[in-house]
Amino acid sequence: MSRASQLTLLGTSLFAASTIVFVHFQQKTEKAAMHEGVVRDMEQQRIKRERQLDFEMQKALEAEYKKEQTVRNTTAEIAGGGGKGAGPGT
Repeated sequence: MSRASQLTLLGTSLFAASTIVFVHFQQKTEKAAMHEGVVRDMEQQRIKRERQLDFEMQKALEAEYKKEQTVRNTTAEIAGGGGKGAGPGT
């Protein structure tokens, strides 16, 4: 074989091998990134479930407290002017 053909064969072989290695590492990187997305989604779902449980617990406590205590709407009294006492402008 001539020198030019040997260099051409060597060059194309190196190019093909480097392309294969590059694609292999790129696939590994993409797979790791996709796995990180799954882990992140699972963590977000866990946090969402915890917040929902906290919300439900707070709602149950609120209902229990409302059952035990009398709660009146003071904002309606203030807006209606039904209260006596010193207010702004008096």
